[in-house]
Amino acid sequence: MLAASFVLVVEILENLAYLANASNLVLYLREYMHLSPSKSANDVTNFMGTAFLLALLGGFLSDAFFSTFVIFLISASIEFLGLIILTIQARTPSLMPPSCDGPTCESVSGSKAAMLFVGLYLVALGVGGIKGSLPSHGAEQFDESTPKGRKQRSTFFNYFVFCLACGALVAVTFVVWLEDNKGWKWGFGVSTIAIFVSILIFLSGSSFYRNKIPCGSPLTTILKVLLAASAKCCASGSSSNAVVNLAISPSNHCVPKGKKEEVVKSEGELEKLPPQESVPPKAELTNSLRCLNRAVEERPIHRLLECTVQQVEDVKVVLKMLPIFACTIMLNCCLAQLSTFSVQQAASMNTKIGNLKIPPASLPVFPVVFIMILAPIYDHLIIPFARKATKTEMGITHLQRIGVGLVLSILAMAVAALVEIKRKGVAKDKGLLESQETLPATFLWIALQYLFLGSADLFTLAGLLEFFFTEAPSSMRSLATSLSWASLAMGYYLSSVIVSIVNSITGSSGNTPWLKGRHINSYKLDYFYWLMCVLSAANFLHYLFWAMRYKYRSAGSRS
Repeated sequence: MLAASFVLVVEILENLAYLANASNLVLYLREYMHLSPSKSANDVTNFMGTAFLLALLGGFLSDAFFSTFVIFLISASIEFLGLIILTIQARTPSLMPPSCDGPTCESVSGSKAAMLFVGLYLVALGVGGIKGSLPSHGAEQFDESTPKGRKQRSTFFNYFVFCLACGALVAVTFVVWLEDNKGWKWGFGVSTIAIFVSILIFLSGSSFYRNKIPCGSPLTTILKVLLAASAKCCASGSSSNAVVNLAISPSNHCVPKGKKEEVVKSEGELEKLPPQESVPPKAELTNSLRCLNRAVEERPIHRLLECTVQQVEDVKVVLKMLPIFACTIMLNCCLAQLSTFSVQQAASMNTKIGNLKIPPASLPVFPVVFIMILAPIYDHLIIPFARKATKTEMGITHLQRIGVGLVLSILAMAVAALVEIKRKGVAKDKGLLESQETLPATFLWIALQYLFLGSADLFTLAGLLEFFFTEAPSSMRSLATSLSWASLAMGYYLSSVIVSIVNSITGSSGNTPWLKGRHINSYKLDYFYWLMCVLSAANFLHYLFWAMRYKYRSAGSRS
C-alpha cells in the first residue's frame, strides 16, 4: 500500500494538470484564439477523445515493450513539454492572434496555430500514456494470491477514482478561477508545475515499486490466435486432429522485478518466485468460444501461426470482456452530453449562491465533491456490510458494481429531463422563452443530475478498472485496463454522432431540429434527455445479457 500511495498522489496532480485545461478549453480557443464556437467545441471534443483513446497505446507499450514505470515517465515528460509550449504561447502576445476589437476577429493561423495544436496534442499524447500505465502500475504493487492483497487492491482502485476527483476539484475551482481572472498563462503554468512535481513524487517511490517485466505484444498473440483459428476453419483437407502444442509458453507470463527479483537458473527453471507470481498450472481448453480451439487442435498451417493452449484461453478471456466494455460506452455518452448541454442550461439560470457567483464551467464540481464523499463511504461502510451480508470476499462483484453505475446513469437522464421541463416552465411563465435574460431559477437544480452522474461514474469507472485488471491475462493487463479510458473516448464520439442523427431526423420535412436554435430555450432538450434515458435503459438490458453469462476467472471475484 505504501508503494501504491505514491501512485495515488501522482494521480491527483496528473488529473489536475489535464482537467484544468480541458474543462475551460472551449473558452480559450474561442475568446483568445478567436476560433468559431463550433470549431472550438469540435477541437475540444477531439482533444479529449484523442487523449483517452491514446490510453490504449500507453497500455499496449506497457505490456509489450516497456514497464508501466517507464511509460509513465515518458508520457509525463511529453505532457510536460506540451504544457511548456502552451504556457509560452499564452504569455507571449506575438504568438497569439491580434486582439479583437471589431465585429470580426482574425483567428489563429499559420505557425501560431501549429504551435497551439502541437502543444495540445503533445498534452493529449502524454495524458493517454499516463492513463494507460498509472492505474496498472499501482495495482501491480499488491499480492493477488492472498485475500488481504486482493482487498487492498480493490481499495486502491476505489481511492484512485477518489484521487482523480481530488485533482478535478482543484482544477475546476482554483485553476479555472485563475484562468478567468488572472489569465491563461497562470492556468497553464499551474498545470506545468503540477505535472513536473508529479514526476518527482513518482520517482521518489522507485525503491518501493514492483515492476512487471514486459512480455511481448499482446496484440500479436490475439491476432495470431484469430488468424490460426480462421485459417483452419477455411482450410479443407486437414485430417489431423492431434493437439500439437499444449504447453504454456513462459514468455506469456510476467513476473515482477525489484528488490526480490527472481533469477533464471536454467531454461524453464526459476529460482524462488513470490507466491502471487508462481508459475500457473497447465492450461486446458475450455468449451467457450470453441471455434478458437482449432488454433491448437490441428497442426498449424505455418510455424508462425503455432499457438499454445494458454494463448488461446487468454484470447478467449479478452473477447469475453469486450461486450462489457461496449455496454459502458452509453454511460460515458451521457456524461459527455451533460457536460455540454448542462453548462448551457446553467448559464441561462441564476448562478449565484449568496453573494458568490459560480461560473457555469465549474458545474463539474458537484459530481466531483459527491465522488469524494461517496468513495470513502463505499469502501469503509458499504463494502464491509456487503461482505458480511453475502459472506464473500468481494461483497459486491465487479459486474454488479458496473451495473449499479449503469442504473444510476438512467436515473440521471430522467432527472435531467424533469429539470429541463421545470426550467422551461419557469421561462414560459415569466415570458422569457425568446429572451436571453437570466431566469429566476437557481442553477442548483442542474446539480441534481450531476449527483446521479457522479455516483454512476464512481461505481462504473472504479469497477471497470478493477474488472479489466483482475480478469485480463497478466500479459495484457495494462492494455485491458486502458479500455476503461477508451470507453470514455468512444462515449464522447458517440455523443456527437447521436446529436447529429437526432437533428437530422427531427429536422426533416421542414421541422425545427430538437437541438438547434437561437437560444437554449428553443431547444427540445427534455425530449432529447428522455431519448437518452430510453437508450440507456436498453443498454442496461443488453449489459445484463452479457453480465449474467460471464464467468469470473480471477481469485476472489468468483466468491
